[in-house]
Amino acid sequence: MAELFGSDAFSPKEIAERVENVGVVKARLPLSQMFMLGMLAGGFIALGAIYFVLVVSDATLGFAVSRVLGGVCFSLGLLLVVVAGAELFTGNNLLVMAWADGKLSTREVLRNWAIVCAANFAGAVTVAALVFMSGHTEMNGGAIGKTYLNIALVKSTMPFWTAFFRGVMCNLLVCMAVWMAFAGRSVIDKFIAIVFPISAFVAAGFEHSIANMFIIPLAMMLKASGPPLPAAYDAINAMGLIGNLVPVIAGNIIGGSVLVALVYHLIYRRPATKS
Repeated sequence: MAELFGSDAFSPKEIAERVENVGVVKARLPLSQMFMLGMLAGGFIALGAIYFVLVVSDATLGFAVSRVLGGVCFSLGLLLVVVAGAELFTGNNLLVMAWADGKLSTREVLRNWAIVCAANFAGAVTVAALVFMSGHTEMNGGAIGKTYLNIALVKSTMPFWTAFFRGVMCNLLVCMAVWMAFAGRSVIDKFIAIVFPISAFVAAGFEHSIANMFIIPLAMMLKASGPPLPAAYDAINAMGLIGNLVPVIAGNIIGGSVLVALVYHLIYRRPATKS
C-alpha cells in the first residue's frame, strides 16, 4: 500500500522497532560521548528558545499569531537535535520501550537520564551565559530582556501541579515528534514530523524542562545585572528554578515514557498472548 501511494515512510510497527534499537545504543554510549552530545542538545534547545522569545517579544503581533509562530521557530531546537545529532533528556524518555522489552536494565535507563539531563543543563546554561554577554537581550529597546524576565517569573511561580501536568502534555508532544521523525528518511520528512507537535506544545504554553534550564538562568543573570525590579521578580532565583524543574521533569518523564513509550510498547512490541 505504501508503494502504491509513493510513500517510503517507515510504518508504526517499524518505528517501534527502530526506537527500541536506537534506545539500546543511546543507553550504552561511552560517558564522555553521552555527556558531550547532551551538552549539544541543551544548547540546541536554547537556540530554539532564543528564536521563540524573539518572536513573542514583538508586541505588534496578536496572541495566537505570536504563540504559533514562536512555536514554529522553537522547533529549530529539536530539528537540530534529530538531524545534527545530540542526546536530549526529554526525547530519551523513549528508552522505556527497550526497557519494557527487557533489552535495557533499569540502571541503564536511569544512568542515561541522569547524565543526559545534567549535560543538557550544562549546555543550556552555557548558551544562556553567552547570550547574556552578547547583549542580545537589549534588542528591540530591551523588550527581549523584559520578555525573558516575564516568562521566567511565570515559570518560577507556577504551582507544582500546574507545572507537572504542563510537563506531561509537553513531552507527550515532544516524544510524538521524535517518534514521527523516526518514520522519515529525509530531512524534509523529519522537519514536517517535528514542526507541528513542537509548535503545538509551545503555543499551548506547556513546560519543557530543558528550555526552562536556559530561560530561567538567563533571567537570573539579567535580574542580577540590571536595575532593581519590582519585588515580584525576587522569585526568579535558584529556588524558583528548582521549584520549576522538579515538577516539570517529573511530568516530562510521565508524558514521554508512559503515554508514548509504554503505550506503543503495548501495541507493537509486547509478545502476542497465545489463545
